[in-house]
Amino acid sequence: MEPTYELQLAALNKLRETPALVAIVENKIFDRVPERNAGGVLVPDVSSPYISFGPVIVDTEDADCIDGLSITFQIDVWSWGSGEAYGSVQTRKIVGEVRKALHRANLPMSSNALVSIEAGITRILRESDGVTNHGVIQFTALVETH
Repeated sequence: MEPTYELQLAALNKLRETPALVAIVENKIFDRVPERNAGGVLVPDVSSPYISFGPVIVDTEDADCIDGLSITFQIDVWSWGSGEAYGSVQTRKIVGEVRKALHRANLPMSSNALVSIEAGITRILRESDGVTNHGVIQFTALVETH
């Protein structure tokens, strides 16, 4: 199986099996966010809050007869509304749970082997609409490819 796909699938399954995240975002964890047409423009068709997978960067990390990849991927958290969702509190809580779930996690992979996964840079920002809170978490995984 293609290593970046297998890693994302393992991370997606881990997030969907994390009770603290499910309590907040329910089943709204997406590779691609559902969309709807709003006057000729595609916009997300999902309620707040939710999680989506973002960009991926891959670099070769071969060592002594071992083929490997360094895979950096982004997870995005989206939140808007009232209460904790109005400010950044809800976004920060979700980001924290995502970090806890994946940082140094043991993610099962059947075709390749996860050597390590670590959380890196995390950003919390408000989108240009002035309403949407956006959390960005980068993870880097070392994967031995087979």
